[in-house]
Amino acid sequence: MRAIPLVMLLASLACHAETPQQIRQTYVAEAAAQQPGFAPSAKRGETLFRQRFTNNDKMPACTSCHTDNPMHAGQHAVTGKAIKPLAVAANPERLSDPAKVEKWFGRNCKEVVGRACSPAEKADFLSYLSEVR
Repeated sequence: MRAIPLVMLLASLACHAETPQQIRQTYVAEAAAQQPGFAPSAKRGETLFRQRFTNNDKMPACTSCHTDNPMHAGQHAVTGKAIKPLAVAANPERLSDPAKVEKWFGRNCKEVVGRACSPAEKADFLSYLSEVR
């Protein structure tokens, strides 16, 4: 009898999880409102992932903490804290919570890129992380 409420609780929590594709589609819709005809590009996402920026000497690129391969675990360049892989194939939980995705885009874009990332950049970045194997 006690198993039934637990199963119902787990099922309700699963309903609130989103897929990386659903989260990406939110950014695609925002980008399309700004740029009619916008289509996400994994290639542009990879370029953003590998690009070096000049505003932060300790973290000039996403790869500074996340390694050149998003399938691998990384380490924060300043704190040394371990970071789980970014790629969906290596870490399916990474891009399943829209609030966390937006939180980390907010923090990391400001620290690494030096500004807020656009919805188009976010959609491209998620496209890349969803496709990389």
